[in-house]
Amino acid sequence: MTAEARKMNRHGDTASPRLRRNLRLAGVAAIILAVGAAAIGIVGRHRNETQVRQWTEKEATPTVSTVTPQRGPATRTLILPGTIQAWYEAPIYARVDGYLKNWYYDYGAQVKKGALLAEIDTPDLDAALAAAKGRLNSAKSVVGVRQAQMEFAKTTYDRWRGSPRGVVSIQELESKKADYRSAVADLTAAIANVTADQGNVDRLEALEGFKRIIAPFDGIVTARETDIGALINAGSGHGPELFRVADVHEMRIYVDVPQQMSAGVKSGLPATLHLPQYPRKTFTATVATTSQAIQQASRTLLVELHADNPVGELQVGSYAEVHFHLEAGADVLRIPTSALLFRKGGLKVAVLGPDNKVELRHVELGRDLGTNVDVLSGISPTDRVINHPPDSLAEGEIVNVTGESHPPPD
Repeated sequence: MTAEARKMNRHGDTASPRLRRNLRLAGVAAIILAVGAAAIGIVGRHRNETQVRQWTEKEATPTVSTVTPQRGPATRTLILPGTIQAWYEAPIYARVDGYLKNWYYDYGAQVKKGALLAEIDTPDLDAALAAAKGRLNSAKSVVGVRQAQMEFAKTTYDRWRGSPRGVVSIQELESKKADYRSAVADLTAAIANVTADQGNVDRLEALEGFKRIIAPFDGIVTARETDIGALINAGSGHGPELFRVADVHEMRIYVDVPQQMSAGVKSGLPATLHLPQYPRKTFTATVATTSQAIQQASRTLLVELHADNPVGELQVGSYAEVHFHLEAGADVLRIPTSALLFRKGGLKVAVLGPDNKVELRHVELGRDLGTNVDVLSGISPTDRVINHPPDSLAEGEIVNVTGESHPPPD
């Protein structure tokens, strides 16, 4: 072996243990790095899982806002539709048959009680009256004849009855008595005929008075349904009314109040009227009476109000928006309608309890004001009511609260 070969062999033996040691150190370092990387990954994943769980729990907890119930005003306004009617209103029909001779008042005319509205030409009635008067005169003539016959028969009977005994026979005396009684009966019948004929004449003369159509009271003519020459039929129901007259110095207003709202509507309650034809004007009215009975078909109470009408602005048959001014209940609270929950057991609201836990309470509602609603029972002024509650909100659920507001006034 040459010297160079021996030298190389000696260096190779020296480097081999060092190499192995370096390799072992590198392997240990690689293992440590791998373990560290794994540990870092596990810790990172655990941190991420914790953060995800916390975020999920946070997102799963509903975030809500609350409102504080507010007391309503001392008075509240109940608005309902009403119908304006005249103080008195009468359709006028004819009482006799005939033809319209003339009319004197048209639509809108102011008339006084007893004013002549129209005249009817009644040829049939006039003929019947003339015939009745003829019969009456004839019956009176018969009465005169019967009266004379009765007086003659009475005189004869009295003379025969006063004759001395034996001068006249009993048979002749009874005959004269019978003649007298027959004359009395004939006179009674004649008088009865006169009375009957007089009654018929009086009836026809009374009908003659109905040829003149007159106003039954002071008022205005609101309808004229006839004209000159029109055929007139007697009585209502056989033809159109001839005229309609209304007394409008004061008006009656009729309103159907729903049963739920009728408790506060009593005599003397003030109200205001709003009419479409007077958008910037109001009229005052007062409740006069009620029907004191709920109509079964509509479950409403009929209410009558009175209103003065000095210049005739309130017109018969008009629609009116009636504003009743009612006293509000002391315990009535107001919340937004958006706070209501429609559940199987009825209307409820969600109230924020201790530790932000939800309490579901049943409520009894009063008036629906559109955006707000009156609550008669179920909550107190100090409750924090959840506004816009999620449909899935449950009893005892914990929520996050972002803020608090108040329902706007109505």
